[in-house]
Amino acid sequence: MFTSFTQMPVWKTAHNLSVEIYNLTIKLPRSEDYGLTSQIRRAANSVSANIAEGYGRKTSNDKSHFYTMAKGSACETQNHLLYGCKTGYFEQEIINRLIQDYDELMMGINKIIKILMNKV
Repeated sequence: MFTSFTQMPVWKTAHNLSVEIYNLTIKLPRSEDYGLTSQIRRAANSVSANIAEGYGRKTSNDKSHFYTMAKGSACETQNHLLYGCKTGYFEQEIINRLIQDYDELMMGINKIIKILMNKV
């Protein structure tokens, strides 16, 4: 059992991916500050934030809700990555790896949700 959300492997992965997304978007043009830059950073950061919030909740249903929200934010981040690649902002190789990383993260979140739903 973890004593903090920061010990959870899914949170660590989500947090590290959020930092990667931040670094990926540093060189985006200023015209994207309130578009892609803001959207993808918020979505990526929301994944680890929702995992942390889920950890702090008491009931299995409440926890599952936030882990499900984290999964949704991971999908949103993948969408923004694909858009950034199609528009030429991001390199295909980098995006392929990040998409895979988010897929693996979502599998980890799914395992947590499944365990929680079996407790209900």
